[in-house]
Amino acid sequence: MAVVSGPRPRARVAPRPQPFAEPRESLLERAGVMRLDFPLLGAVIGLLGLSVVVLDQVVSNELAIRQAIYAVVGLALMFAIAQVDYSRFRELRVGVYTAMIGLIVLVLIVGEATRGARSWIELPFFTFQPSELGKVMLIVALAAMVIDRMPNASERKRTAKVLLAGAVPTALVFLQPDLGSAFVYVAITLTVLFVAGTRWQHLAAIGAAGTAIALVVLVLAPAVGHPILKPYQQDRLTAFLSPSADPADSTYQIRQSQIAVGAGGKTGRGDNATQTRQGFLPERHNDFIFATVGERYGFVGAAFLLSLYALLIWRALRIMTLSKNLYGAIIAGAIAGMLLFHVFVNVGMNIGIAPITGIPLPLVSAGGSSVIATLIAIGLLQSIYVQSQLASRSRV
Repeated sequence: MAVVSGPRPRARVAPRPQPFAEPRESLLERAGVMRLDFPLLGAVIGLLGLSVVVLDQVVSNELAIRQAIYAVVGLALMFAIAQVDYSRFRELRVGVYTAMIGLIVLVLIVGEATRGARSWIELPFFTFQPSELGKVMLIVALAAMVIDRMPNASERKRTAKVLLAGAVPTALVFLQPDLGSAFVYVAITLTVLFVAGTRWQHLAAIGAAGTAIALVVLVLAPAVGHPILKPYQQDRLTAFLSPSADPADSTYQIRQSQIAVGAGGKTGRGDNATQTRQGFLPERHNDFIFATVGERYGFVGAAFLLSLYALLIWRALRIMTLSKNLYGAIIAGAIAGMLLFHVFVNVGMNIGIAPITGIPLPLVSAGGSSVIATLIAIGLLQSIYVQSQLASRSRV
């Protein structure tokens, strides 16, 4: 019997498993933007946008454009710093501190004197105020110093050394004289010590010493005929206690600011905001920009502005708790303290409950040095947040 043979059927070969194709990262993801703290970024952009709008409507379009340019430069620096591991700055603490002291000394030598203060350096396209950048540099340096001295020194010695490190730039800024920035340097130093866990007995002793110094400077020294402060500085620090005492001179700014805030009512006067539009309120674009917002947009506008600051400071405090190490926590806490001090003092002097010290409203007051330095500080906050997210992913 013949057997008919045909072609053998081919064995089925299982298809090779294709390698898992990871989704391509978008341009924003590759740039690290998607890892940022978006509520913090939203508060920053909201404050910058409000600043540009207010300056354009109340002062001039030219000043608003300059403020927008400063904001763009500062945001670029913020994004760049956010991509860097902030822990690297710990190794550069000596260089950062030395550079800060050098910049402050430089302004005392070659700085331009304006309104009795030598605080600015004239550059070709920019008037640079080193004390503003020095605030951020002081935070970075002191945070590293307070940590690196923990294992090798007693707590009392560590506290004293941090106080001395903060006192040197404070004294140099005071000599410019820039009282407002000097107060901010003091607030930064105390915040660093507080976040680092300094004993309350030490903080109480520091507070008592500060109170004694204030009494000597403001009361005892003038009483015996040897004033430490200049007359206009003395008036600025004490005028808010009796704003109606000299309405034509030392308390003029406070009175005009209070009138502007009160005239705003619930929803503001808009284009009829005469205090600010007609120039009755001095420094309406800078120190007293909160009063400008209050008169033009009323309680609603002022509340919106303060809510943005509340969001900003809350996110800074939240980032402090998320930090992967103590160094980041101290930096975030000190930045939060600096921002809170700025807002409290500036708004306080606008409504007459704090002395006039020339402290700007962060991201809103006109001024390139203040805006750029504040955005650099925000970049550090973003860096701490990004590194905390990366650290939490690596532990999973």
